[in-house]
Amino acid sequence: MSNNQDNLENKLSDAKATASSMLTKGKHVSAGNKTTAVEVAKTGSIKDLILWLVAAVVLIAATLVNQYLPGYWQPANDVWVRIGIIVALVVVALVCLALTHQGRAFKILLKDAAVELRRVTWPSKDETFQYTWQVLVVIAIVGFFIWLLDNFFNWFVGIFIG
Repeated sequence: MSNNQDNLENKLSDAKATASSMLTKGKHVSAGNKTTAVEVAKTGSIKDLILWLVAAVVLIAATLVNQYLPGYWQPANDVWVRIGIIVALVVVALVCLALTHQGRAFKILLKDAAVELRRVTWPSKDETFQYTWQVLVVIAIVGFFIWLLDNFFNWFVGIFIG
């Protein structure tokens, strides 16, 4: 019995160590300090404010290109030129947003999400098939119940309306 308990304690300590390493792995090193995506996103500067404003102006300009640019610039009468300009403006806005602290935090978040997706245990084909049928049966039962309630309320309201 003592051997089993020692084995369980060893497994528990290993699990605790693994969990603590997973928790610290979510933090990233930036300029010598450990910072998380939330901490990076909460920081801000004048540069961030300017980049956000530039991105907003560029996106507004991208929405107005199709309507107003052909009246001022002859080559913009071609639809592909307008599409190219709109795509270029959207890319410029995304680059501006990526250069902000919030953009860096979003990149950290995407990296952390990719790491978490590798840890996911996906269901097998048989489990997926079984769960799909269970969902379909429950949907049919709930649908039938709602249909009965609808008919009952139609009948009940029909008594009063006539």
